[in-house]
Amino acid sequence: MIDIKSMTLEEMTDELRRIGEPAFRGKQIFTWLHRGAVSFDGMSNLSRDLRQKLSREYRITAPVVERRQVSRLDGTVKYLWRLQDGNCIETVLMRYHHGNTVCISSQVGCRMGCAFCASTIAGKVRDLTPSEMLDQVLFTRLDAGEDISNIVLMGIGEPLDNMDNVLRFLELVNHPDGLNIGMRHISLSTCGVIPGIDALAELRLQLTLSVSLHAPDSETRSRIMPVNRAYDVDKLFEACHRYFEKTGRRISFEYAMIDGVNDQDWQADLIARRIHGMPGHVNLIPLNDVVESPFKPSRRISAFQKRLESHGITATVRRSLGGDIDASCGQLRRRAMEEKGGSV
Repeated sequence: MIDIKSMTLEEMTDELRRIGEPAFRGKQIFTWLHRGAVSFDGMSNLSRDLRQKLSREYRITAPVVERRQVSRLDGTVKYLWRLQDGNCIETVLMRYHHGNTVCISSQVGCRMGCAFCASTIAGKVRDLTPSEMLDQVLFTRLDAGEDISNIVLMGIGEPLDNMDNVLRFLELVNHPDGLNIGMRHISLSTCGVIPGIDALAELRLQLTLSVSLHAPDSETRSRIMPVNRAYDVDKLFEACHRYFEKTGRRISFEYAMIDGVNDQDWQADLIARRIHGMPGHVNLIPLNDVVESPFKPSRRISAFQKRLESHGITATVRRSLGGDIDASCGQLRRRAMEEKGGSV
């Protein structure tokens, strides 16, 4: 059956014409889906015959809450969603003074192999569809009973390894007849897939590109991020400079602080030299402990931040949220996998 929620409004309108319905029905269905409708039966402004016809040809994705963890410290909510094929993904709702941010996954699992990340331990299972990414925003919003103002694609998976579906999701979530979340309220994180960065630059989207850097030198980065062997850090920064030249958008560099690995002064100095010539923001991330990882949180975050700032680099320390739940990306899914003795 056809995944109707992954269609754009224009495609949905054409599809309704194809089955002999007036074009305005497409907009009606689009609106219902983007409000979180889980079946055609509840679409009260459609005839019974049309609802039955749609049910025979099209499917509506809708995840089920497998687990929900709520932080007693700050109200962060972590969801483990079960998809229609039985796979599970994670979504996190984070509450800030400026509004609610939802962190969504783009794949079931991940093949990038970053040594400090729980998401990649079991590898990649499959890409998420545009509708499955949209559902994470829709059903988090419905479950929480609160509006979502910002989206970050920083959950399980590498967004630029699923680029076509991610771009379709961005078009859907940005649509004025849908959730209408503007591109400037969306951040997309990549571990450094250079062809994807260059493709994004050509599109000149107004989103925020976040690059998971985690080390400014190839020796260290290859040790903790296998993607560096395909797209090394020299070429990565060349791509970042091209991105800025094309878009004029400042890049955020994510940097998980790992004790004794990437937290030395010379590495801060090297980051500053590599960023020179474009505006850049370095977001220092206190490392979450992952049981399977030998890496531990750095004790030099403050010193590293000051070293970057001495070079005129804007550096902030990410506020840790959900410290009393499975906060690190992939941990909740991994725990469920262990308990069930197989894939989730």
